[in-house]
Amino acid sequence: MFKYIKNDLPASIVVFFVALPLCLGIALASGAPLFSGLIAGIIGGIVVGALSGSKIGVSGPAAGLAAIVLTAIGTLGGYENFLVAVVLGGVIQLIFGFLKAGIIGYYFPSSVIKGMLTGIGIIIILKQIPHFFGYDADPEGDFAFFQVDGENTFSELLNTVNNISLGSTIVGIVGLGILILWNNVLSKKGRIFQLIQGPLVAVVFGIVYFFIAGSDSKYGISSEHLVSVPVPENMSSFLAQFSFPNFAAITNPEIWVVGFTIALVASLETLLCVEATDKLDPHKNVTPTNRELLAQGTGNILSGLIGGLPVTQVIVRSSANIQSGGRTKMSAIIHGFFLLISVILIPTLLNKIPLSVLAAILLVVGYKLAKPALFKKMYNLGWKQFLPFTVAVVGIVFTDLLVGIGLGLAVGIVVILIKSFQNSHFLHKEGEDVDDGKIKMTLAEEVTFFNKGAILKELDNLPKDSFLELDVRKTTYLDNDIIEILDDFAFKAKERNINIKLVSERGIIENPDSFTEFFKLKKAN
Repeated sequence: MFKYIKNDLPASIVVFFVALPLCLGIALASGAPLFSGLIAGIIGGIVVGALSGSKIGVSGPAAGLAAIVLTAIGTLGGYENFLVAVVLGGVIQLIFGFLKAGIIGYYFPSSVIKGMLTGIGIIIILKQIPHFFGYDADPEGDFAFFQVDGENTFSELLNTVNNISLGSTIVGIVGLGILILWNNVLSKKGRIFQLIQGPLVAVVFGIVYFFIAGSDSKYGISSEHLVSVPVPENMSSFLAQFSFPNFAAITNPEIWVVGFTIALVASLETLLCVEATDKLDPHKNVTPTNRELLAQGTGNILSGLIGGLPVTQVIVRSSANIQSGGRTKMSAIIHGFFLLISVILIPTLLNKIPLSVLAAILLVVGYKLAKPALFKKMYNLGWKQFLPFTVAVVGIVFTDLLVGIGLGLAVGIVVILIKSFQNSHFLHKEGEDVDDGKIKMTLAEEVTFFNKGAILKELDNLPKDSFLELDVRKTTYLDNDIIEILDDFAFKAKERNINIKLVSERGIIENPDSFTEFFKLKKAN
């Protein structure tokens, strides 16, 4: 596990700086105590990271669950009752894992997964622009289009124009310049620039700038534009930040409904993230999905028991890990320890980090996920790939993650149905005059009820007094709906004086009276 520590340690630092504001922001957007987001981040890094089979995935609180958490805390009668649902959600995820439900993630088309990554990249960019310029009215974790404060993604951008903070903007621009310089130039100049990562240098610059400029001057950065970690006065106040589930409420049916909802949504987000991160991984590792569900379930049980938000594997932190050179699960585990140590030992120093420099780091992450070249590549692959990809991107940007993925998947299914309609058979006509020619129809390997319309149309369009050769030698599965159509056509063919020659691997049959009997015998043999 320590073989690639030279890669994992710098990557863990980047993931730590990305995860810290997200843990706090998602807790804020969820209406939960800020410390609950940090607990989830720590559990996601250390516990889930250790149990997971993913080498580059990073887990923590997810923005996709924020709306569910916000609603559930109110309807269940308090945060302690909600924690019971988190624990139950973890238990249900363990059941999913034992039932080997992890295979579900593989049924999502590649175009939709790429659309998910691109859509998230665009959201990251759009959501971080206000923070980059020092407009921080919107919670960091509010990743949905319609936000908890009544605004939306684009109205926040318009509000930013009138609320630019000069100090935050300077830090953001210089921090972004450091990241670009480090990534494109300095990282190729020497080993020292590979060991010391650009994001760490950018964060250090932001802290130094704040100490020099202060908070009151024209070029200063006020406290609302800084990271805000809870600062305990002593060990007692630190321990007081933990909450514990009220298991007396476990008989409430609504808690079981919320628990199942958390398990279902968290599992789906995790499986989609696993599929996406495996595609991003330059070393093409394959994550065991059932083991991932077991790891996530264990993480949610522990997080709920000590007052944390639900956890999932999350694409923002995972992609930051990959792009920073993380090679093994140690980067995720170390980032969890960084979160734990920092909130205990240096919360005051963390509260000197400008949000704009963290926004600069996330802007780079977002750009790498949503490069313009990817749009060109998907377009060149043809409409069957480009359309589901585009719908997923637009859906994610203008709604939320799961809705966007659902829309992309729906379009992908429609594309499959269209191609299935077109490819159910091959029709070949011989002779110059259709009325005198022989018509040959070759059925596909698998023909289902989706193909009824296409085949029925072709059979109905056959002219009178013609000759049809129906070739089923390659057909291994024929739906009963299609057999019924062929039976009906055999009856009508006699009225229209159409001769039929059925060609199969068993031989040739002229003008069969019943296709049903033939395919029953074929199946029996």
